[in-house]
Amino acid sequence: MRFPRFRDPVAASTRRRLRLSRHVALLLPVLLSLSLGLVAVGGPRAHAASAATGCSASYAVQSQWSGGLVGSVTVTNTGASALTAWTVTFTFGGDQKVTSAWGASLTQSIAYVTATNASYDGSVAVGASTSFGFQGTWSTSDAVPASLTCTPSSTVTPAVVTNATSLPVMQRFTGTFGVALSAAPISNVTVTVSRTSGSSGLSVGSGASLTFTPANWNAVQNVGIAADSASTGPATFTVASTGYTSATVTLTEVASTAPPQLHVSGNHLADAVGNQVILHGMNRSGAEYACVQGWGFFDGPVDEASILAMKSWSHVSAVRVPVNEACWNTESYVKPAFAGTNYINAVKSYISLLNANGLVVILDLHWTDGLYTGTSSGCSSPQATCQKPMPDAAQAIPFWTSVASTFKGNNAVIFDLFNEPYASRATGDTTSGWQCWRSGGTCAGIGYQVAGMQAMVNAVRSTGAANVLLLGGEEYSNDLSQWLTYEPTDPDGNLVASWHSYSFNTCSTQSCWTSQVAPVIAKVPVIVGEMGESDCGGSYMNTLTSWLATESTGYLAWTWDAWGSCPNVLITDYAGDPTPFGAAYKAILQALPS
Repeated sequence: MRFPRFRDPVAASTRRRLRLSRHVALLLPVLLSLSLGLVAVGGPRAHAASAATGCSASYAVQSQWSGGLVGSVTVTNTGASALTAWTVTFTFGGDQKVTSAWGASLTQSIAYVTATNASYDGSVAVGASTSFGFQGTWSTSDAVPASLTCTPSSTVTPAVVTNATSLPVMQRFTGTFGVALSAAPISNVTVTVSRTSGSSGLSVGSGASLTFTPANWNAVQNVGIAADSASTGPATFTVASTGYTSATVTLTEVASTAPPQLHVSGNHLADAVGNQVILHGMNRSGAEYACVQGWGFFDGPVDEASILAMKSWSHVSAVRVPVNEACWNTESYVKPAFAGTNYINAVKSYISLLNANGLVVILDLHWTDGLYTGTSSGCSSPQATCQKPMPDAAQAIPFWTSVASTFKGNNAVIFDLFNEPYASRATGDTTSGWQCWRSGGTCAGIGYQVAGMQAMVNAVRSTGAANVLLLGGEEYSNDLSQWLTYEPTDPDGNLVASWHSYSFNTCSTQSCWTSQVAPVIAKVPVIVGEMGESDCGGSYMNTLTSWLATESTGYLAWTWDAWGSCPNVLITDYAGDPTPFGAAYKAILQALPS
């Protein structure tokens, strides 16, 4: 997909700041002591909780927008005597981060917020109310707190806080959650983590004893809970320290499921015993751009919970993971923290977790090096920061040699050799474009040596890897008209045609599918590696997938990312809540036969 990933500099910068804000919210408190007046209470979303000690607090969202909100909390004296001070505590339901406040002093540690009265509004008569407000940011969710606690005092017992209360963990893997304190201690504090009930198959692998100092009380420290290879079920872990309210986290060990080991049989994919396999799923974008932009490995969570959210849509059997050759190859312009071994291990871990959940992974070479400023250029940089017309031989060949060596023997990983070729737009005509597609080398209009499909097939097979190879056609993988003519040779006979189909593509009608795509399906397996439509509906996908069903051809939609938009974006958050476009695709998946 070209458009959602190529974000303009201002928008991209804003999103990077929001992502950084999200990570900072997990590591730093927001200490605010602004006394700028009171806020009237109102708004459509509110939650109230009463405390038996003399006051209650209610939360309301005054206004919200993509990435931001204004909230207020009303404190009411429910006791029999006047209040002289009050403290309100609550835990955000999403990833909100307070940026400014008025009418109270606020501290935030992870999602836990403590608010104490300002100098002028601590006194509240019986039955009367006061309020404070705040402005904040959010990235994936601004869900309201489940409850609020009001204490008629300027101090409350500090708490141990965590960034999760429940967490699934796959057999043989490790579940991780973060721990911090709600307030600064006078001296060093030791927090211990222990299993207090449930399955003995889960145990503390790291972080059983954590030390917080007055200087780092709000810096999140991680606890790793290791799962054995055979048990299933929940276990509760208590996170405690003397003088602090403890926290509990329940982890549930989930059985792993082996994905099919794939090969090509005639014109379809088959498992190890010859059963036909038709893949359905989604793309998980992020690893192609986060690393080269210098702020992470992925965009959003890649843990067990996020994978289970994908699977909850029904009949999901594959996930396509776009990656970046410069990050994998440790090129000098990529920050070392997100390059080489660090990047490779992050990708390997995610693929292992997807496989353990029974999912086939399509590993896609998405962004590559090479200076190209010709027709349809995505950027003017020689670096791997956008889609190029073809991959560069200097980096793509060693990339695929390394990737094939890494995943050799795991045939539940398919290699998508290059995302969306458009060599014909650079060379100037269809014939020379397809010749460049297959043979690479010196191609008209492209100022670098091209890695052709044949050379990349050879690179993979030179390692002994027999993985299925996915080859996208011309015109951003939408044109398969010459795929059979220029099909590379493969000693293992494991080549599959990749087709991308969007409502705005040239080949977007059933007559084109019948004349151009069906003949390829008759000869070799075809997988729709990406599909979508330019509106927020599902009419194009409904028509397309109905036709694909008649051809016994699988497909993956673009994309499982909470980007805050709708066209070609499936979800609004990583719990799997769909956009209108996503709802249409979810219905398609749920209608598939079991």
